[in-house]
Amino acid sequence: MNISLKQLKVFVGITQHSSLTAASESLFLSKAAVSMALSELEKQLGHPLFYRVNNRLLLNQEGQKLLPLADELLNRANTIDDLFLDNAPASGTLKIGASDTIGNHVLPALLSNFRAQQQHYSQQILISNSTLICQKLIDYELDIALIEGQAHQSDLVSNVFSQDTMCIIAPINHPLAAKKQLSFNDFNRSQWVLRETGSGSRSFFLHSLAPQIKNWTQSVELNTTEALINCVANGLGLGCLSSLAAQYALKDGRVKQLNLNHSMQRQFWLVMHKDKYKNPLLTQFIEFCHKQT
Repeated sequence: MNISLKQLKVFVGITQHSSLTAASESLFLSKAAVSMALSELEKQLGHPLFYRVNNRLLLNQEGQKLLPLADELLNRANTIDDLFLDNAPASGTLKIGASDTIGNHVLPALLSNFRAQQQHYSQQILISNSTLICQKLIDYELDIALIEGQAHQSDLVSNVFSQDTMCIIAPINHPLAAKKQLSFNDFNRSQWVLRETGSGSRSFFLHSLAPQIKNWTQSVELNTTEALINCVANGLGLGCLSSLAAQYALKDGRVKQLNLNHSMQRQFWLVMHKDKYKNPLLTQFIEFCHKQT
């Protein structure tokens, strides 16, 4: 068997784009070259690696077995040159996923400090909700993720790297805004503005607060934190979000924070695929995250 790195690059490229055309564009190869490399790889392995469905290539069981090995081999190949250099700087591109609060309020400073310390400037950032970020990790489209809830998928491993404080916000003229201390009974029959399914702040509300509130209803569902704040400010309901995300609206007097007699702490998690190869760059970033926080 004589599998080449080119064949593995083509294979990984197709898993990320699900078509020969898109993979060929990302790899700067012709569609014919990509098709031939995949055909040769499947011939050598004696198994097809994808289902062919309406001009799309979807990873099958055999392909899923190969993907973590291909990812590791390609990462190892990229670091071979560095093995023979003294004090070589971290090299390669680090693909980081981040949930909304972390991506907007934690990652910028974290990344700036990492660049200053490691002199590494090639990072790709995807900010979305935790569910989508985790799926990107499973598909090997991201190297690592920083999210607001523990990942429960069997292919992923999670470790705490920092803490966060949540808060409840209300319109400044809301009846509850005048009270210094609130209990869950004060929220009976309340309306809430929530983030979309898959969001860390929505998950915190549904698991930590909602079970103790009687007859609450969802007023609006939104996919951005700023829209949530604006809806709360305009009287569409109460909101639950990170204090980091709410700090500027609170300072500007757009909304009022409500003080509930309940723990509002949650954890930030560093998540990876369990089979992801930790190249030197990825290892440095993981260690940096834990030391910084």
